Amino acid sequence: MMKQIDNKLLISKIRSIVKTDEFIALHEPVFMGNEKKYVNECIDTGWVSSVGKFVNQFEEQLADFVGAKRAVAVVNGTAALHIGLKIAGVNVNDEVLIPSLTFIATANAVTYCGATPHFVDIEFKTLGIDPEQLDKYLSEISHLKDGSCINKNTGKRISAIVPMHTFGHPVDLDKLIEVTEKYNITIVEDAAESLGSYYKGKHTGNFGKVSAFSFNGNKVITTGGGGAIVTNDEKLADFAKHITTTAKIPHAWEFVHDDIGYNYRMPNINAALGCAQLEQLPLFLEQKRKLSEAYSIELENVSGIKFFTEPHNSKSNYWLNTIIIEEDYLAERDNLLKDLNDAGIMARPIWKLMHKLPMYMHCPSMKLDNSINLEKRVINIPSGAKLGGQS
Repeated sequence: MMKQIDNKLLISKIRSIVKTDEFIALHEPVFMGNEKKYVNECIDTGWVSSVGKFVNQFEEQLADFVGAKRAVAVVNGTAALHIGLKIAGVNVNDEVLIPSLTFIATANAVTYCGATPHFVDIEFKTLGIDPEQLDKYLSEISHLKDGSCINKNTGKRISAIVPMHTFGHPVDLDKLIEVTEKYNITIVEDAAESLGSYYKGKHTGNFGKVSAFSFNGNKVITTGGGGAIVTNDEKLADFAKHITTTAKIPHAWEFVHDDIGYNYRMPNINAALGCAQLEQLPLFLEQKRKLSEAYSIELENVSGIKFFTEPHNSKSNYWLNTIIIEEDYLAERDNLLKDLNDAGIMARPIWKLMHKLPMYMHCPSMKLDNSINLEKRVINIPSGAKLGGQS
């Protein structure tokens, strides 16, 4: 017999933490710094498009914060991941290992390269790719040929893997790196959700050949719409900057392009917003951690749910706070979602698994038991930085 969650108790606990009776968004941006000043400067000077001082400034400040050599600002996180995969060497007809439990952008970016998503399972302790399961799986379905990992079932090269740091919680990167080195597979980090997250003191986005960040309106900081390619390889960064600027050769008046390029550069007006947001990022992270700590304490005695906390050896940005429904209470998920939203507390389930979507259901896949299990159990609750300032 399935047990019931005390939805009213959970609602009252959340209200007591955020200290408001108003509607609570899942994650809304906070603008309380130099946003208007910098954006107005763009408008006043006319530099609102992809050329202007704030683009370079944003790239430099972001690279400095993450601790990487270079950042290349683009229009969104999906574009960043697309170009990241391309410059990392993913070719047409390759396979790219990605979690099925991820946002659609991860799979779409692989497809933009003409490659095929190959779905792998996650582990409960990180919500990210499970390196031990992956190692066992690759030992069964692949072999090395001329330095490349080849899928014995399809004959295709498995060229890359995209660990996605779910809700800002870092993947077990040490073990994952061991596996990828064993099979000669390139890591391209999907760090879209993990700005301000660290694994063993090192910021996410520094463990692969290249990484992608997102600054959508619901992220820790926002540029309205935006993303960035981050790498410690200067040549890759130069190439990324070139092809995201339509591969145009710099010239005073000629229009000459030497490669298939993309009109992906971040506009200056968006970068201006981002610069102001980066100035406040330490405060945002502090407030978000304060909120997560309050949730962890207050929700401990609510039967049927468990608040997800950062993995061992990691410091998470807690982009989206997460509760996981216990197995005996699974029948209550939809009722809980309805009651939370009816009470003005925005709550959302996790994404539908990628391998269940019509365009990806025929892609190669390992057994996805953990992903299937968690898809039914994960709920995100309000997580904005402003809420941490009230708790």
